[in-house]
Amino acid sequence: MSKIVVPQVREFRAEAKFQRTSPQKARLVLDLIKGLRVEAAINAIHFSTKRMAPVIEKVLRSAIQNAAYVSDEKGLDVDVDNLYVHTAIANEGPRMKRIRPAPMGRAFRYQRRLCHIIVTVAEKGVVADGGKDTPEPAKAVKGAPAKKAAVKKAAPKKAAAAKA
Repeated sequence: MSKIVVPQVREFRAEAKFQRTSPQKARLVLDLIKGLRVEAAINAIHFSTKRMAPVIEKVLRSAIQNAAYVSDEKGLDVDVDNLYVHTAIANEGPRMKRIRPAPMGRAFRYQRRLCHIIVTVAEKGVVADGGKDTPEPAKAVKGAPAKKAAVKKAAPKKAAAAKA
């Protein structure tokens, strides 16, 4: 057997850890930029009104700079203008436990959530499957229904008891 060598898509990533916001709020901005070209993603973030938008823009610009740096260091041919946002994730970080004073000398606990933001960019147009055409899955014919297995019905209990 011969091995087929598949060219791997280069990914460049940047992280921002321990950001003072909940992951849910960060994901609202990250969902805007997933799959977009880098230029369009920066524009979308720049005009967003969310508080986490500047932080995510900084992480995205860092990922772009990482791509430029690695391409210069390793001698790779990476076109920075051809990059797109491959993944954008906000993972949950540790929680800070805090106490709020409550009536009659009691205290209520609440948690301040932190998140880790990871942005990965990759070059668009790089073929990941070696240029081979992959066969499409077979489609179901509209007129032919799928066969179902026959189901045996159990005899009623009353009729079985009457016969005995």
